Amino acid sequence: MKIMIRCFAVVLLFLLGTSDDGSSQERVVIDRVIGVVGNTAILQSDLVEHRRQVEAQGVDLGPNPYCVLLDDMMFQKLLFNQAIIDSVEVSDTQIEQEIERRLRFFIQQIGSRERLEEYYGKSVEELREEFWDPIREQLISQRMESEITRNVTVTPSEVREYFDNLPEDDIPMVESEMSLAKIMIEPAVEQEEIDAVIERLQGFRQRIMDGESFRTLAILYSDDAASARRGGELGFYSRGDLHPEFEAVAFNLHPGEVSDIVETRSGFHIIEQIERRGEQVNVRHLLLRPQVSIEVEQQTRNKLDSIRTLIMSEEMTFAEAARRFSDHPTGRSGGTILNPYTGTTRFKTEEMDPNLFFVVDRLEVGEISRPIQTMTDDGQPAFQIVTVRERIDPHPANLKQDYDFIQKLAQQEKRKEAINRWVIRRLQSTYVSIDEDYKDCDFDIPWLQ
Repeated sequence: MKIMIRCFAVVLLFLLGTSDDGSSQERVVIDRVIGVVGNTAILQSDLVEHRRQVEAQGVDLGPNPYCVLLDDMMFQKLLFNQAIIDSVEVSDTQIEQEIERRLRFFIQQIGSRERLEEYYGKSVEELREEFWDPIREQLISQRMESEITRNVTVTPSEVREYFDNLPEDDIPMVESEMSLAKIMIEPAVEQEEIDAVIERLQGFRQRIMDGESFRTLAILYSDDAASARRGGELGFYSRGDLHPEFEAVAFNLHPGEVSDIVETRSGFHIIEQIERRGEQVNVRHLLLRPQVSIEVEQQTRNKLDSIRTLIMSEEMTFAEAARRFSDHPTGRSGGTILNPYTGTTRFKTEEMDPNLFFVVDRLEVGEISRPIQTMTDDGQPAFQIVTVRERIDPHPANLKQDYDFIQKLAQQEKRKEAINRWVIRRLQSTYVSIDEDYKDCDFDIPWLQ
């Protein structure tokens, strides 16, 4: 039987199971062991909760969801057992970072830290404790899987062989895509505006030192809308996650201590440390961003219009202009925009910012947009001109146009085969038991053979 390993990215891993609200009364499960792989067991309650989590993400599990999920959970246990034998580990810092990443996501989704604690009837600290073991197991399993496929690569001849062996009905369709390039200019902020922001921030700092609540002032005045809703609190971050200037100050404060004004690319901050745990720190901040004047904005638009005219009159190419004038790092590569989801230069419609799509959808190949307002990666105002370098209509995949796409498919297939071979070998020396209620499942992995 060909083994097809299903891996679900369950964002709400284990969180839904921590709720003590009335919804938990809807599921009364008499717990029992339904599967054993090596030295680890899977409980009926684990399976029920896993289904709730996956379906909450809109994943269609087909007509036999419990069979699909049990198959996947047993595979994860097989990986984890081998990882323990091979002494594969992850650091406490990695676990803490993943816990904080998920908590930030949950808080963002539910609205605030307080609402999260109220909804689940547990403090964030208690949730962190409950997350530790399952997230550690998940990270170790992922690392074990990466180790198994670490050396799997595909050669050009293997890519061609993979494609040539695809039945005609299995050749994937490539959706409509386009390749883009941009020239971005960040308008300069006048010194008078910078001075005014610093003076205003100094006033806020003095009010805090005089006894006013940092949290309240952040809610009312911070230009960081996401953290302002939480009273300026950012949550735990590790070294290397923040602006270097911000990080240097945040890690050197003591709990409750308020910094002097700190300048980063995002603007000007005052920072209060809430808590530090080794190489992680939780702070709140109040951010003010200097505003660009209308006159400077218009000057920036005019500059981009002039660049656009130079390109259209063929005095220089778009790539040459990007290298010379663009303030964005893409200027070094001639303005080519990389898709952050795929790492390629192609974008599907749903992978583009809606505002950008609204502009480029009207452009012909080679046509250049008028200057449009945008934001930098740091949230600063900027302006850009954009061109469409290539449009690709929907079509069956082919090696000439879609080599990178087919190469990824071929590599995925080869990795899957490596995992399949590893699973078969491990099953020969691993104890496996499945409850009678699930032995009739059509598993992808032959657990009982």
